[in-house]
Amino acid sequence: MITLPEPVRLRGGDLATVGLEGLRGRPLRAVLSALGIAIGVAAMVGLVGISTVSKAGLIAEIEDLGTSMLTVTPGTSLVGKNSHLPAGAESRVSRIPGVTGVSAVGLVPDASVRRTDRISTATTSGLAVQAARTNLLVPLGGTVRTGAFLNEATSRYPSVVLGSVAAERLGIDRPGEHVYIAGRWFMVIGILDALKLSPDLDRSALIGWSYATRLGFDGYITALYERSTDESVHSVNAVLANTVNPEHPDEMEVSRPSDVLTAEAAANRAFNALFFGLGAVALLAGGVGIANIMVISVLERRQEIGLRRSLGATRGQIRLQFLTESVSLSALGGAAGVIFGLVICLGYAGYRGWPLVLPGQAIAGGALAAIAIGAVAGLYPARRAARLTPTEALATT
Repeated sequence: MITLPEPVRLRGGDLATVGLEGLRGRPLRAVLSALGIAIGVAAMVGLVGISTVSKAGLIAEIEDLGTSMLTVTPGTSLVGKNSHLPAGAESRVSRIPGVTGVSAVGLVPDASVRRTDRISTATTSGLAVQAARTNLLVPLGGTVRTGAFLNEATSRYPSVVLGSVAAERLGIDRPGEHVYIAGRWFMVIGILDALKLSPDLDRSALIGWSYATRLGFDGYITALYERSTDESVHSVNAVLANTVNPEHPDEMEVSRPSDVLTAEAAANRAFNALFFGLGAVALLAGGVGIANIMVISVLERRQEIGLRRSLGATRGQIRLQFLTESVSLSALGGAAGVIFGLVICLGYAGYRGWPLVLPGQAIAGGALAAIAIGAVAGLYPARRAARLTPTEALATT
């Protein structure tokens, strides 16, 4: 009896050479096939990376601004009437242990700010006129972009400090220009940087507390800002409403502005699942494209398959050849997608001035998903190629 020699096993290097031969022979087709996988992985890494960078930026802002500022605003009474902060609220709050700064603003009713007196009073661009204490920036942690803030001297005269959004809408970028408020000309003495903890002030024109009384300001506080030490913020929060209005503390609304930024950071985490889903859909479409290309490749290379089978290649080796080609094609697309996604993250982080935090889960998930999809997509074409007998394959013209 004749004993047939055992088939030679393919080493790893030989398997890679044979598997990549189809990619080298048709480079344009390989690039177009891997493009779908690259787009899917880039979408996953890029979108999740932007979300991760945004979250890191928000956390950095929270750490920089601090979480120890509280805001008190008037609510409504039991009968539905608007409440007011009682007189002396600022001095009472300043005596709470742990409080390091207190300031306030008050809305000036029926006052609008316009660029010139030629503009209709109905045109306000959504800008409010508010009376401000001279120490307003202390609890807010705000800074002046250009010019100076109100002081004891300028607050007694028609001087105004514009929030960042207000200055942009009025087309003013430097001090020394004038705006028209409540029938009077005011000189712009300063423009503020954006106030992350009080964005409503970004859209406001701030004037001196004493001068605001000439425009009909009633002296009521519309927002009180309190800054305390990190260790005492919770104890201050517990007594703040009772201190501001001992008779009706239930009519006072106390909030911590940094909670908004914290909630925004948490919302970014919730969107990660959506971004993963979008990337998965694109990956699925890319996998279908690779499966289609591999089926066509099997049909075009039937004679090659038959020749290798007649020279002793086993079904398993043919199967591994086409499976390697499919996985390599998908892996190359995944690598390109990861690189492109990271470039998007780097560019976005640099543009916003935020720290670059690599989305590790997205990178690992995208790369593994690309390899897995390549294996699944190539499974059927590989099995189909392995089922061909040498006579069937070589008989194809």
